[in-house]
Amino acid sequence: MRRLTRPSRFWESLAVVIVKPLSLLLVKRDWRHGERIPREGGIIIVANHLSWTDPVLLAHFLYNNGRWPVVLAKSALFKVPLLGHAVRSLCAIPVYRGSADAARSLHESAQRLKDGGAILFYPEGTCTRDPALWPMVGKTGAARLALESGAPVIPVAHWGAHELLPYGEKRPRLFPRKTFLVSVGPPVDLSAYAGRPPHASVLREATGDIIAAITAQLAELRGEQAPESPYDPAGR
Repeated sequence: MRRLTRPSRFWESLAVVIVKPLSLLLVKRDWRHGERIPREGGIIIVANHLSWTDPVLLAHFLYNNGRWPVVLAKSALFKVPLLGHAVRSLCAIPVYRGSADAARSLHESAQRLKDGGAILFYPEGTCTRDPALWPMVGKTGAARLALESGAPVIPVAHWGAHELLPYGEKRPRLFPRKTFLVSVGPPVDLSAYAGRPPHASVLREATGDIIAAITAQLAELRGEQAPESPYDPAGR
């Protein structure tokens, strides 16, 4: 049977053999509400972004909860010898920025959703620049895909990856052993936008709801009050 939304058995087994032991070695786990992740059908998983390590740690969490995460990765990675082949073989989708091909990643994501895949989106587009590490204002790709496809949007927040490898640093801080916390929220309610044309204002509002849902889960993990509005690096 064709594996439309997962790598070949060889590549999946290779990734699992590498990632799971490494994840267990590097961090302790505090995983919450994994049962909220649908085990079947196309879904959009949206998460905050704190560190270059969190995609790997989050992939372990999602895999253990029954889903292979289809990650959107910078197109430049696909051009790196060996690494590019591995990324492609693991079913990642290239993201083309600032070019005429920028919409291709959304088209491919929509097809993977139809095939029943779990698309992992970082709506912020990069690691947060918020000084307090709360989610920033998001980009509209996840909202557009959700409104066009009708796929459920599952908010996932995590905390702790930044302690292992702070953004911008190259050497991990291995000791003391860090804890990677994850919390899954209920599906984001985007029913208010059903049937409305996907104008920029609609997409921004839907994106705001998505970021708010992630932030609510992160506030629970941190045991802190979240800011009233997300940080905007552009100062708008």
